[in-house]
Amino acid sequence: MAFHVEGLVAIIVFYLAILAVGIWAAWKTKNTGSGDRSEAIIVGGRDIGLLVGGFTMTATWVGGGYINGTAEAVYVPDYGLAWAQAPIGYSLSLVLGGLFFAKPMRTKGYVTMLDPFQQLYGKRMGGLLFIPALMGEMFWAAAIFSALGATISVIIDINVNISVIISALIATMYTLVGGVYSVAYTDVVQLFCIFLGLWISVPFAMSHPAVTDIGLTAVHQVYQAPWLGTINSLDIYTWLDNFFLLTLGGIPWQAYFQRVLSSSSATYAQVLSFLAAFGCLVMAIPAVLIGAIGASTAWNQTEYGVPDPKSRKEADMILPIVLQYLCPVYISFFGLGAVSAAVMSSADSSILSASSMFARNIYQLAFRQNASDREIVWVIRITVLLFGASATAMALLASSVYGLWYLSSDLIYIIIFPQLLCVLFIKGTNTYGAIAGYLFGLVLRITGGEPYLYLQPLIFYPGWYQDDNNLYIQRFPFKTLAMLTSFFTNVIVSYLAKYLFESGTLPPKLDFLDAVVARYSREHMDKATLVKSDNIVLNELAPVNPRHSLTLSSTFTNKEAFNYVDSSPELSNTEDN
Repeated sequence: MAFHVEGLVAIIVFYLAILAVGIWAAWKTKNTGSGDRSEAIIVGGRDIGLLVGGFTMTATWVGGGYINGTAEAVYVPDYGLAWAQAPIGYSLSLVLGGLFFAKPMRTKGYVTMLDPFQQLYGKRMGGLLFIPALMGEMFWAAAIFSALGATISVIIDINVNISVIISALIATMYTLVGGVYSVAYTDVVQLFCIFLGLWISVPFAMSHPAVTDIGLTAVHQVYQAPWLGTINSLDIYTWLDNFFLLTLGGIPWQAYFQRVLSSSSATYAQVLSFLAAFGCLVMAIPAVLIGAIGASTAWNQTEYGVPDPKSRKEADMILPIVLQYLCPVYISFFGLGAVSAAVMSSADSSILSASSMFARNIYQLAFRQNASDREIVWVIRITVLLFGASATAMALLASSVYGLWYLSSDLIYIIIFPQLLCVLFIKGTNTYGAIAGYLFGLVLRITGGEPYLYLQPLIFYPGWYQDDNNLYIQRFPFKTLAMLTSFFTNVIVSYLAKYLFESGTLPPKLDFLDAVVARYSREHMDKATLVKSDNIVLNELAPVNPRHSLTLSSTFTNKEAFNYVDSSPELSNTEDN
């Protein structure tokens, strides 16, 4: 394959444009006049509108793995469109997030996704939950950096390592200087590039002489099985397990809640979730078509030759292969720009998300509650560099990045999602239940095995089988079973611990986590406690000065959050009086 100077120039121009937008957004951040610079980096000035918010949330999900993975699923004969679950799964995830999770999180004025966990369960539990959250963000960034390197090497034939390092440097640089503003505004440009680049490529690829009508190959076998795909009766439970993993496990990500918490109101947070759900579906269409084109191509009539991509075990690269061999050279560069944009739009979000959680929930709330704003800003910047370098190193060195990402995504679904349900919607859960649920979910997931990492199962569920590579495959939906077990364990152990301590069965000194006795006996005698009585009017408590103390819970009180709560007639009447 020849080295394409034009392609290299196109990529350089694209990267420079993205960097310029990121630096402009960083300048905008410095001129917002917001109080805390660290909070401005994490959630902006909480003034992200519907347009920018919808674009950045869509671009966060529509990454390199999203479009490459969707095209691959459609192309592979054993899967097809029936197994391309990401577009529907992630779209439903955003809808559910907007309906049930965005409003309570935004209304309470949290700064990161881990804030409610630390507020209710304490800093230790927040640290435990940070581990799977960090793993998910880092392995996701590494996986899509790896995909980008392979894509660029296919189209313009340059060294994979160089392309990965340069892409990571650009994404890390503008994230470092501008925070969420840079990520959001570059996402607008990147999403436009994804849409334009892929849609320009589709007509050219479809009109290639070697491509058969995709309407015919959708239902008839021409070069391979129909690309619509089928779901065998034996695989229905696996399909459902993966679908719930995408739909419910796609909610508890800091990258999602960072957009929610950056929005200008709780209502806007909900609406932009719905907009992003629609955007994810629309952006998946060209990827589906490219996968269908790959399945409808007589590859022996192209420069790619024989055997075909699936026989060469290059099915995961079907999107760049279609761009390279079925489109004119200048069109393939547009498609390459689309893939590059998709990767950077997701990688920058993951790096910023991991840095935000570490600086806020580990460094500040767990170790340095009195840290200055300037100190937190520097912690964010340093960790952006460290996490960006770590994701790049994993993309270059790890041979099973995708396997690690699959496992960490499972942990987010199995551990963090049930914990998020409990902390937001189940009253009375405590640290004992949270730790028990965490451990039960973790054990059930690890003992179920992971073929991508060649991790053999210890528990063999009904329907397991051994494939051609002597790997054990579980058909039983054990991931969803582990998630439900984690949820019910949290609830049951929490209420059991509460009963044992409050009934006197266990002495108060055994409450070593201060999760039951200390929580319910040491009430703060301030307005928030006194107003629990129904016969007390809020304005009667005006002369009372609350006791000020540097507690962990007080750290989460965000005065600006109350400005975004929708005003009610009762509150208006109270203020008038």
